Amino acid sequence: MKKISFYSILFLFFSILLNESFAQYKTYKLNPKGDTINAINQQGEKVGKWVIEVAEIRGEPGYVEEGIYKKGYKDGYWRKYSIEGDLLAVENYILGGKDGLQQYFSPLGDLVQEENWRGYNPDAPYDTVAVYGTGSGEIIDYKIVKAEPYSVKHGEWKYYEPGSGRLLRTEKWERNNLVNPNAPKPESASLDKPKKVEKTPEMLEWEKKNSGKKGAVRDGRTGL
Repeated sequence: MKKISFYSILFLFFSILLNESFAQYKTYKLNPKGDTINAINQQGEKVGKWVIEVAEIRGEPGYVEEGIYKKGYKDGYWRKYSIEGDLLAVENYILGGKDGLQQYFSPLGDLVQEENWRGYNPDAPYDTVAVYGTGSGEIIDYKIVKAEPYSVKHGEWKYYEPGSGRLLRTEKWERNNLVNPNAPKPESASLDKPKKVEKTPEMLEWEKKNSGKKGAVRDGRTGL
């Protein structure tokens, strides 16, 4: 009877663990470092780290975005890059809806726009909505409905001049209603321009290796 070596047993053990780990996914991909990305669980929900490449279409340039999916929704911190690896946007989500500060940059790295949004609160599963009278436009009642993931413009929106960073105008929003549409434009440059967000090590590595070309990833698939 042949003896089974220690390394064979160790390899078998880790193979079983690996298969059990991937069994939770219907599909997934592996990035060049061997990390699992773009996974879809057995319930058909996108989960975990995702890197999404969007090709150029109808004259619109392509881009790459990366972030986390939770229960099938974008959640938390997301970044968007040009195909060349330049940072274009930093967005924040809560279960699919934008929430908090969003920043957008020119291909040269200049901050050109800041937005503030209020997202769906998963800790408040119900919402109160107004019921309006027919023709009168007056609120005649309120009703409680189940809240769904959504987001509304809420807070200050700022627009900057590329290159100089000069603040061109500011808008104030309250739950999708523009509060100061006729506010005067500022005359001086903004002094509180946020710092540019640094690229992650993963995207720096991706930019270095691919140089504008799509990086190769390996597909993984488990039994349905």
